[in-house]
Amino acid sequence: MPILQLLSDIPVTGSTTDYAPIALQLFFAIGFIATMLIASGLIGPKRKTADKLENFASGIPSHGDARQPIAIKYFLVAILFVLFDVEVIFFYPYAVNFKGLGWTGFVEVILFTSFFIIGFIYIIKRGALNWEE
Repeated sequence: MPILQLLSDIPVTGSTTDYAPIALQLFFAIGFIATMLIASGLIGPKRKTADKLENFASGIPSHGDARQPIAIKYFLVAILFVLFDVEVIFFYPYAVNFKGLGWTGFVEVILFTSFFIIGFIYIIKRGALNWEE
């Protein structure tokens, strides 16, 4: 069988007509957003009073300066939360395809988890989660 005949039997996918609905939807979405932004700027009220220009503080009168030093523990706990939260996200692909990954995937997930457990033990030993100073 000649190669050209084999190539002619392959169905053509990925042509530009396949992407036309996506391009059309994107065009209309951008057009709608632009129309709404321009219309709200032209039609909307433009009264600037002292009450409107004041910072909103949920009804509580503001006092003091917002630029006060905050304990680094808050930031450390936030970073640790993000770190361990992202770890859980990496388990999802394994859970979806655990049969296909087999024992090799299982060993890799155990290795991945052990790195984070070692890191968590290190964090606890260093006292990063102790709030008393």
